[in-house]
Amino acid sequence: MNPPLPSSPDDCAGCPAHHAGNLRRLGVDMAGWDYVVALAGNPNTGKSTVFNALTGLRQHTGNWPGKTVTRAEGGFEFGGRRFKLVDLPGTYSLLATSADEEVARDFLLFGRPDVTLVVVDASRLERNLNLVLQVLEITERVVVCLNLVDEAARHGLQVDARRLARDLGVPVVPTVARTRQGLDVLLRTTQEVASGRTVCRPRRVAQEPPELRQAIGALRSQIEAVYPGLPNARWVAIRLLDGDERIIDAVRQGDLADLGRPVAPPLRLGLEAAG
Repeated sequence: MNPPLPSSPDDCAGCPAHHAGNLRRLGVDMAGWDYVVALAGNPNTGKSTVFNALTGLRQHTGNWPGKTVTRAEGGFEFGGRRFKLVDLPGTYSLLATSADEEVARDFLLFGRPDVTLVVVDASRLERNLNLVLQVLEITERVVVCLNLVDEAARHGLQVDARRLARDLGVPVVPTVARTRQGLDVLLRTTQEVASGRTVCRPRRVAQEPPELRQAIGALRSQIEAVYPGLPNARWVAIRLLDGDERIIDAVRQGDLADLGRPVAPPLRLGLEAAG
């Protein structure tokens, strides 16, 4: 575990996260980004704290098209590269039984983020892993932010991050986002995955029965014929077979490829800079 880092924004210039790759928090300046990072996680995992620490924002929200769900976007520069960070609604699942889940699912499926950063609570890891495993079914470029390791320690819990990374097949970085502990490693790992220097090999759920696999393959071929280049056609096929009404409607209306695209530029409500 990394040593505690300064918690005051005024002390940020002296913290390791500032010097490791020269983190520069860009706030709402997201022009000319090199990579898009999706920030996902269950509610109450410290996801917004990670967002604020990296972007220098306290609030930057706007609406997704046709939804009352809000999102936050901000930027940061690290290692000479500019990153656009999209904070997705906190959700427990990507199976789209609520507007929050639908927005998060659609952006991961069709928004094509370069990296998905999944924030989990180290003290409630079992509950959080459900979302991690669902994200890994959609994309390989994942970094798990094992947040609140201090809270876990207070409850007598210690998570073996290296073992978890081996089991999941993607990097796992312990952090305490509130004090910026571990954010230097998180930034470096995110950049390495985004640039392709670190190749993730996620462990996915067991193979489907042959009959289901055949049905998924046939439907996937039809989807790819109608939507050439559509990412995650296999996952779309699975959701169609499962009766996902939103995906079914998108196919019927011909706007499947437009799902997951937020309004640009985002609406700004109560924007404050963190210094």
